[in-house]
Amino acid sequence: MEFAGFDWDAGNRNKCRKHGVSLHEVESLFSGTVLVSPDPLHSEDEERLKAFGSTERGRKVLVVFTLRVKDGEIFIRPISARYMHKKEVAVYEKETSEIEK
Repeated sequence: MEFAGFDWDAGNRNKCRKHGVSLHEVESLFSGTVLVSPDPLHSEDEERLKAFGSTERGRKVLVVFTLRVKDGEIFIRPISARYMHKKEVAVYEKETSEIEK
């Protein structure tokens, strides 16, 4: 997916940091292999997506985000982020190993 950058403000910065995930980790997640799935339970006002990926340090992170268009360019707006649970890591590793084959 092509995007121009990230849409950060005080609200989403604090929500991502709340679970110990740095803004740099959130952004680095999108430079690698990312599994994206819809988040229909939380998509009442706008479409929300879940990104499962690995940071440049190898930490497995889940980011809930939406896409925003500004001046014709697409930006990722992170909503929240946390480290994956063990079961999520296992699914992510299985799925990405199949993609990389």
